Amino acid sequence: MLWWAGVILMAVGETGNFAAYGFAPITLIAPLGCMSVTGSAIISVMFLKENLRASDLLGMTLAFAGTYLLVNFAPNITQDISARTVQYYFVGWRFMTYGILEILIFCILLYFHKRKGIKHIVILLTLVALLASLTVISVKAVSGMITFSVTDKMQLTYPIFYIMFIIMIASCVFQVKLLNQATKLYHTATVVPINHTFFTISAVIAGIIFYQEFLGAAFLTIFIYLFGCFLSFLGVVLVTRNREKEHLPQSYIDFGHVPGKQTLDKIQPDSNGLSYGTLPDGSDSTKSPSGEKKEV
Repeated sequence: MLWWAGVILMAVGETGNFAAYGFAPITLIAPLGCMSVTGSAIISVMFLKENLRASDLLGMTLAFAGTYLLVNFAPNITQDISARTVQYYFVGWRFMTYGILEILIFCILLYFHKRKGIKHIVILLTLVALLASLTVISVKAVSGMITFSVTDKMQLTYPIFYIMFIIMIASCVFQVKLLNQATKLYHTATVVPINHTFFTISAVIAGIIFYQEFLGAAFLTIFIYLFGCFLSFLGVVLVTRNREKEHLPQSYIDFGHVPGKQTLDKIQPDSNGLSYGTLPDGSDSTKSPSGEKKEV
């Protein structure tokens, strides 16, 4: 029952995230992913009884401060995303140049990943981020055209809607595949902050180039917005920092006290200690087959 409740809540959250792209700029929605990380940290303390560390509190504070700056200094624009608008942006020289560069970089990184067998986390998550830029562009286009169809004129009959829908599905599928590879090779606490940072940067660049969201913005507004992004990145790093060390297996097994038996507190000593590999009685010698003691 609890599992189904979690699945339903995730579905509702992702639906709301999808709908938000139809009403707000990408440069506002994408960086707010830091709230999911801080929310997960709070839930883990409440339900999983994990320790609340000082770095968690500091990270949450920085993430909230960054979110405040993002909300107040992100582009305050309202765009009616119609099919004609998407078509105009899609064939514009800005996106065509950006698309060619992105495809070139993606192919080079994919070559090193597949052919050369390089599985470095930066390469994997850069591939994810490059796909994410297409995802946010297509998600905003699809969500915006659906919203425009509901509020004004039907847009679902235009071919560009289905082109964007296919791009959205395909980019999401390949993102999940690459993210699964990254989480198999590296700990989640390492993947999450890097992926959040790369995704946000890629999404913001995509929003600026495709939808021209910072067009005409003042330098101070852009600077404070970027500072808010930096605070959110730093907050996510602090919340996820050293999380993997809390779940490492113990270096010994404690069987406790067994009545009538002489047991040691640590039956497997520290591998770095001088007593590692000795007999349970603490001696440093063993018996040879002839009965003589040999020094280990």
